[in-house]
Amino acid sequence: MERIEEQFANLHIVRRSSEPKEPTYLLDIDTSKTVQEEKRSLVAVLCSNASIRIYDKETLNVLREFSGSPGLLNGVRFGNSCDKVYSASTDGTVKCWDARVASEKPVQLFKGYPSNSFISFDVNCKDHIICAGTEKVDDDALLVFWDARTTSQDLSTRDPLGAYSETHSDDITQVRFHPSNPNMVVSGSTDGLVNVFDISVDNEDDALIATCNSISSVSCIGWSGRDYKQIYCMTHDEGFCWWDLNHLDTDEPITCLNIQDVREVTDGKEGHLDYLIGGLYHEKMDRLFVIGGTNTGRIHLMSCTSSGLTHVTSLQGGHAATVRSFCWNMPEDSLLTGGEDAQLLLWKPEAVQKTFTKKDSLKIASSVQQRVRVHSSDSYKRRKQQ
Repeated sequence: MERIEEQFANLHIVRRSSEPKEPTYLLDIDTSKTVQEEKRSLVAVLCSNASIRIYDKETLNVLREFSGSPGLLNGVRFGNSCDKVYSASTDGTVKCWDARVASEKPVQLFKGYPSNSFISFDVNCKDHIICAGTEKVDDDALLVFWDARTTSQDLSTRDPLGAYSETHSDDITQVRFHPSNPNMVVSGSTDGLVNVFDISVDNEDDALIATCNSISSVSCIGWSGRDYKQIYCMTHDEGFCWWDLNHLDTDEPITCLNIQDVREVTDGKEGHLDYLIGGLYHEKMDRLFVIGGTNTGRIHLMSCTSSGLTHVTSLQGGHAATVRSFCWNMPEDSLLTGGEDAQLLLWKPEAVQKTFTKKDSLKIASSVQQRVRVHSSDSYKRRKQQ
């Protein structure tokens, strides 16, 4: 643990983004995964004004900005083998831009079914399939799928391959593909359920591998553990759950950890916790970390084990308001953070910390609604294979 503490405690701010023309909350961050010597890495940031800003990762200068109009954008992802950047929209589409070219319109548009409003999405590890989750309309909450592969007869507009409609009963707030298995995807919803699918199976009922119950509205999900066979989940009322899919076919319990409110179990001497931001599985250390923060911009990093959450270190002196998003770069052990002070910060280990002045919090209405609901007390249920 000492080496872990030292590594994260050595993170210092090396760059702060320039003042944007229109200050906004920074709601989500992703970095380009392609590495080319003649091209610098890019950062895509989802902003609360329904736009995506593309930054140069080293300078944090804004290179270009894409508008999500007419809909509101939810989430941002780079392709795994290209510099395309994707985002889901409440106008019933998933939009795709070329991050290296300024353009008013997306280069590709993945259209949903009538009345779809997308609030979550992801792209699988081979960039072959896109999956997006919808708000509930009437009695339907759908997971919609598209073929994202580029062909010689490529069309700028794509229609869906199909949809799953039976496994969630409310807004689907999170979708995450497995980091290395292109057929595995997990979804989370305000109905409290976290569902795991193998989309290589023909029909929805048989594709459903497991259903876990978070007991509350799901705000964040992710994969962790060796071979990524574990799933973690955070809720809108700051709960945390952790499940191990290795135990599905054993007598061992699938639940590794279940905390109804992380704010109530954090160590007071290290400072209070106001909210959870997300999770980080560190492959080199084979350890899951939970990241949270305070309303004044302090970031807390906690180590996750089956016995609970342990405070590792805190990062301070960067943000002046709630931190909404982060992105960890595993090869160089660097961290990007964004928040309600409109600032994008780059943190690196053992760097000479430069003198920066904190930016004031933006007094604007948040575009993120905190929807909290209470559900049944079943911690999980296993969907039996026929």
